[in-house]
Order: sequence, then structure tokens, then C-alpha cells
Amino acid sequence: MRLVRFDNDGARIGAVKGDGVVDLIAAGSRWTTIRDIAGGGAAALDELREIVERTQPDHDLGALRLLAPIERPGKYLAIGMNYAKHLEEADKLGVKRSAHQTWFNKQTTCVSGPYDPIEPGVTEKLDYEVELVAVVGRAAKGVSEAGAPAHVFGYTIGNDVSARDWQFHTPTFTMGKSFDTHGPIGPCIVTADELPDPHGLRLRSWVNGELRQDNDTGQMIHNLWKQIAYLSTAFTLEPGDLIATGTPEGVGVGMDPPRFLQPGDVVRCEVERIGAIENRVAG
Repeated sequence: MRLVRFDNDGARIGAVKGDGVVDLIAAGSRWTTIRDIAGGGAAALDELREIVERTQPDHDLGALRLLAPIERPGKYLAIGMNYAKHLEEADKLGVKRSAHQTWFNKQTTCVSGPYDPIEPGVTEKLDYEVELVAVVGRAAKGVSEAGAPAHVFGYTIGNDVSARDWQFHTPTFTMGKSFDTHGPIGPCIVTADELPDPHGLRLRSWVNGELRQDNDTGQMIHNLWKQIAYLSTAFTLEPGDLIATGTPEGVGVGMDPPRFLQPGDVVRCEVERIGAIENRVAG
């Protein structure tokens, strides 16, 4: 199932059916938010499938303004330097390698829609990072790698927009990763039953039509199951939390000379079997 949020005199939740969208609330769903559905597990998805099967679409998908496909998550966690060649780019910037997975927070107020503009804010070094983003379903604490897949609700696409000059104000990266509008995600959430193995998906980014990043999720240094096991050792992952699984090489800061985003630039991020998001830099 492909779940979306859209604007129709307020935020609504829906399921994609063909070229249309079924308004789940109008169709009688007792689940009123995507986070509710994520926490509802298989029972929620079974009920929604039955609703979608018997209901004709209410809207043309192409005519809707899509919102971020989940309400503000409790946590937005992102792993750094999780592809070998991107790790080499980080080496050139003087980012110290770690023997452990390297995690940072994106403050959840950064989350925006799949086609919303990116506001640069005060940064002079605006950058892009295409990522596969996992959405947590069943709460996870102390989960093994083998048990991790059972805790994933679905997948979406993220652009980990980065203010590189602010990113290195602190070793946590949080300031430079959390500007408002610097977390576009979407266009939908593909539920995990339709994408049981998220490894081996091609992911690419373009700036103004120029291909910048091209790799696949099978090249992660730490795969998603290892990420969930590591994170859940320390704290509970809750329904609707987002996990950005890392970006490959090809970011602007890693080029010689660096090529940062400018007002008017259009960034397209694509992940195989999910779709694409596209965001214009405002200004």
C-alpha cells in the first residue's frame, strides 16, 4: 500500500489507488493519522486494504498538493558516512572516522512536503543528500538484527538538506541539519509488505537535471537491520519515528571545487520502487 497525506481544506490521509487517491477518513477509517496506522500494525493495514478495495478514488493524485507523508514524527534520526565513497568525501573535509555507527538528530520541525520549497535561511553552503528513509512501526527496544524487519512500517524518500557551514558548529551536526524546510520527505510511504528487503534499491539525485548521486542501498556500510539493532540498544524507537539510512557520494561539498545549491536550483531525489521528490531552492 502507498499512503499519502494531502491538503484538501486541511490535512487528510489517503491511499493511492491507480492514478487516484482514496480519502481514508471519508471512506470510514477508524485510523485518523499515519502515525496511528504505523502503530496499528497488520490489523490496521488489513482494515485499510479492505476499505481501499471497495472504495473508488476521491481525488486525482496528480491534482493534489501532497504533504509530508507522516505527521511530525517523534524522532528523526540520521546516520552519517554510511557509504564507502561518501566516507571518503568526509575524510577530505576532516570529519573524524568512528569505530561505531555515527548518528545525529534532525529536529522534527525541519520536515516538509515532497514538493515544497527549500528555504536557505542564513546558510551560505546549502547542500543535498538523497536517502532512503525507514518509518518505524511496532515499538522497538533491544531488537536483534534478525528481529529488526518486524519493526519497520514502511519506506519513503528523504533529502537530508544540509547547511554545511552550520553543520560543523558542533560535532553533533544537529544545527546544520535541522533548519526549517531542510527535511523534505515523500511522496508517499510504501508499506513494508510491498518492499520486504530495502537493500539493493537504486537511489539518485539531480540538481537542475544534472545527475549528482547514483548508488544503491545494498552498498550501505551498516544495513538498516544493523541500524535498528544499534539504536534500539539505547532507546525505544516508536511508531512514526524516521530513520534516514545514509547518503552516497556526490554531494556538493565533496566536489572540487564545492558546488553548493543556489536560489532557483531544483533538487530531485529518487529511490527505486518508491518514486521521487523535487524541491526548488527559494530566494
